[in-house]
Amino acid sequence: MKATEAKDSRLHGLIDLYDMHTGFFISALDGISDIHSHNRLNTKANHTAWLAGSLVQQRYEIASALTGESLKQAADALFKDNQGIKEDVTYPALEQYKQDWKKISPIAREALVTATPEKLDSLIKIPGMEMSLYELISFSIYREANCIGQIALWRRLLGYDAMKYM
Repeated sequence: MKATEAKDSRLHGLIDLYDMHTGFFISALDGISDIHSHNRLNTKANHTAWLAGSLVQQRYEIASALTGESLKQAADALFKDNQGIKEDVTYPALEQYKQDWKKISPIAREALVTATPEKLDSLIKIPGMEMSLYELISFSIYREANCIGQIALWRRLLGYDAMKYM
């Protein structure tokens, strides 16, 4: 389906971005070693392994919210309930995140395309706040761009070639 086939026109542009991010995520991770994925360069910044896992978690959570199913990535225990980065934890291999991303992305996309206005307007309770599912999806797609950009920066800081967009 094309984005213009979405049941709710509010999602047209968001689905276009979603589709771009689907490929950009894989490209951003391309060639990064699992050892480098944990390197924080002596900073408190979130490393690539945490950024990648949190993005996968976010897609699973959006798909779960849209479908009503309990969908979980392999590393769910490390990321559920919006857990931050943990010191002295070895996060899964980037290949695991790529596999989970490829698994959930078509499911989440189909759920986005078929989401009804009523579903999108339903309220989601997050500790300390309440928002519509549409607002959560909008924020999540914004966050995907942000985190993919951070991974792209880590690529350069760690000596890798720039991310490819095609």
